[in-house]
Amino acid sequence: MKRIKIFISSVQSEFAEERAMLCQYIRTDVLLGKFFEPFIFEEVPANEYPTSHVYLKEVELCDIYMGLYGNLYGYEDEDGVSPTEREYDLAATLHKSRLIYIKSIGEEKRHPKETALIRKVERDIVRKTFVDIDGLRTSVYASLIRYLEEKEYIRWRPFDASNDNGATLEELDEDKMRNFIHMARAKRNFPLPVETSPVSLLTHLDLIDDKGRLANAAVLLFGKKPQKYFITSEVKCVQFYGYVVEKPMPAYQIYRGDVFELVDQATSFVMSRINNWVGTRAEGEKADIPTRPELPIDAVKEAIVNAVCHRDYTSNASVQIMLFRDRLEVWNPGTLPYGLTVQKLHGPHKSLPANPLLADPMYWNGYIEKVGTGTEDIINKCREYGLRTPEFYQEEDFRVIIWRTNEMVNAPKCARGVPEVYQSVPEVCQNVQDSLINLIKSNPSISRDELSKQLKISVRQVRNIIDQLRKEGKLIREGGDYNGKWIIVGNM
Repeated sequence: MKRIKIFISSVQSEFAEERAMLCQYIRTDVLLGKFFEPFIFEEVPANEYPTSHVYLKEVELCDIYMGLYGNLYGYEDEDGVSPTEREYDLAATLHKSRLIYIKSIGEEKRHPKETALIRKVERDIVRKTFVDIDGLRTSVYASLIRYLEEKEYIRWRPFDASNDNGATLEELDEDKMRNFIHMARAKRNFPLPVETSPVSLLTHLDLIDDKGRLANAAVLLFGKKPQKYFITSEVKCVQFYGYVVEKPMPAYQIYRGDVFELVDQATSFVMSRINNWVGTRAEGEKADIPTRPELPIDAVKEAIVNAVCHRDYTSNASVQIMLFRDRLEVWNPGTLPYGLTVQKLHGPHKSLPANPLLADPMYWNGYIEKVGTGTEDIINKCREYGLRTPEFYQEEDFRVIIWRTNEMVNAPKCARGVPEVYQSVPEVCQNVQDSLINLIKSNPSISRDELSKQLKISVRQVRNIIDQLRKEGKLIREGGDYNGKWIIVGNM
């Protein structure tokens, strides 16, 4: 199959990092790399031809012209025209597919001729704006996937970009869209004015196609009743008196609405049911009375946002928020992206949203960052609060645990790892752990599946107990999962 050539253009002294990132990203992406071959001028070998001649020749040969425009206009020839504008004009004359991305900056910083070029582009085609390198990558990905679909190279869309839901514009809430623009302008300098029409906003966010079909993300973000189309796009919140899942439950709520409402409602559920220290106001002071909730609201909200934004919306499960006596658990139906591990979540890592068209508007409204810092923020906020380090687990679902301050040390050690019947008292819980250790002593090569059968608990619960023993230094694994063995450390 012939590779689709992309010519990536910008002023040479601007967007060097962005050009290199896009080139690397397109070539290494599992899907995009199969179809596209990008070109950037940094890769041109030395030759006898003028630079402008080489670039214009590449424009002639390319299938897609991709322009990155910012505040610089660049070198001007004898006619006062920059190479970037020459390249765009040639691409337009040859009717090439043109994808233009404009850096969102203050107009007063932009060169007048660059402003004029952008105005010319806007008369010809629909252009996109971006704030940072992650936003640019998301927009480029969406545009290239749309190109492949329009050319019928592929006939598949990620969930949030799929548009076979049957929803119409009448089923979106215009007030929600206006409020979105207002908040996005205040928080992130969103480029569109508040009076922007719904269609223009949806087009800008890649949430509607040229046939008027709405992406699933549009319904989840701005729908009057999103659960009419996606019944499991809800959040279940429940509070328990103790350390395990058992009745009676003092509070249980199922929240429905758009993704912003889900996050706000679930966060309020948690914050209204934890302890809140209230100080005193000195006599004569007019300041508000100081308060300090038991958990940092930023960490709680970040965990809930991640669950709502990055969940697998094709799953029949819902996001679950469970508040126990010693901890908060946030369950997210789905798995981590390929190449991202639980261990990597503790440090800097790539931003790989499972639902990029959902994540982008949530970024504009200040609900998420786009640099892969979300889990780090949860850890740092809790540590700054004096709390135990949060924990992340990837099993059938993805789970975040934020530890509370009260009675943490009194919780059964394996309360998260065994069935409810074994969790009534710490002594019984310890018996399950002891039984597992005895089975390992008698057969160091025993598998987790066999331990699950022998103990009559799930594989996930076996894994949790093993993880706890390994953290405590009581158990180590020698060799791989299939040919290794367990080693008990110390006298147990």
